[in-house]
Amino acid sequence: MKKTRIVVALAAVVVIAYVGVRTFVPSVIEGQMNQVQRGQSNNVDETTLAFHNSLIVGDWHADTLLWDRDIAEQAELGHVDIPRLQKGNVALQMFTTVTKSPEGLNYEENATDAPDSITKLSLVQGWPMATWTSLTARAIHQADKLNQLAQQHPDDLMIVTSQSSLADFLTKRESTPKLVAGLLGTEGSHALDGKLENIQVLYDKGFRMMSLQHFFDNKLGGSLHGTSQTGLSEFGRQAVEKMQALDIIVDVSHSSEQTVKDVLAISQAPLVISHTGFNGHCQSKRNIDDSLMQQIADKGGLIAVGYWDGAICKITPNDVADSIIYGLKLVGEDHISLGSDFDGGVTTSFDSSELSVITRALLQKNVSKQSIAKVMGGNMLKFLQKQLPAN
Repeated sequence: MKKTRIVVALAAVVVIAYVGVRTFVPSVIEGQMNQVQRGQSNNVDETTLAFHNSLIVGDWHADTLLWDRDIAEQAELGHVDIPRLQKGNVALQMFTTVTKSPEGLNYEENATDAPDSITKLSLVQGWPMATWTSLTARAIHQADKLNQLAQQHPDDLMIVTSQSSLADFLTKRESTPKLVAGLLGTEGSHALDGKLENIQVLYDKGFRMMSLQHFFDNKLGGSLHGTSQTGLSEFGRQAVEKMQALDIIVDVSHSSEQTVKDVLAISQAPLVISHTGFNGHCQSKRNIDDSLMQQIADKGGLIAVGYWDGAICKITPNDVADSIIYGLKLVGEDHISLGSDFDGGVTTSFDSSELSVITRALLQKNVSKQSIAKVMGGNMLKFLQKQLPAN
């Protein structure tokens, strides 16, 4: 009897400890990684706010689904949730799924076999057992969270997977102006678990954009932050062809410069860089050469500007505007978008509820309203209307 009581007591301690870890550790980790450091006032005058709220606003990259919080509710943590997207007048939000990230990640060099921080995060957050070993399962788990949210809150979030569902969204938004369109993308195609057939698996789960690499080289080819700086592998070539056959948008953020060149050489559709800066504006190992940016734009692609120091060197709204203006001069107003990298382990000076500060900064720098409308989301909308699957 005494032995039984000891076992029960130990089991209770384990359960209590695990509940404590699940309750507190994820929020502590996110609080350290996704910060907002406000400097100048983020208040915007009524005229600017009215103009901002008249725009279609879109963001190509947020890693919000990685974190263990209910994004139907406004949080103090991080950068993105549905109420904050609504306050920021965001119509189009690409939710990108992080499935592997090396410990000690940096912009210079990361080994493919470095210890993975997402494995530990999945355990701490109580993800399904399949996610402990499968990167595809991790992407699917995050997609399921978004799809469930849309089912539970149909007046706040609608999943968009096609040109027809995008048109339905725009019609519905006329009577439900706070409605947000959620789209799904991968943060690197290691999420395929090395299998081409998983492209179809993820497509069937709603994924419509796939980036090829993250912070390390993978089976598809070299990362900008990997050890090899090689280009697209034969497997990578086959993956790009299969993605584009399904009208999946190919994202070359984090890809090595040689990989970008190789993808440009074979691509049958315009490319996206979903979150970046310009090396000519902010010389950083995070940013590829301006000449490649021009080639992407020349083939109809979009370059989405981020808000964190690794991409634009500083983080104020004026710094974001300066990076955008540099891009406008480099590739033209039809090829610049927004790519926040919100909730992706970055520090910014505003969150998704405060995107009007970008509009304000661009107006103050005498950017035309036409260009602002395109950058803030018009270009993203037009791109999706052409590049998503028809149905």
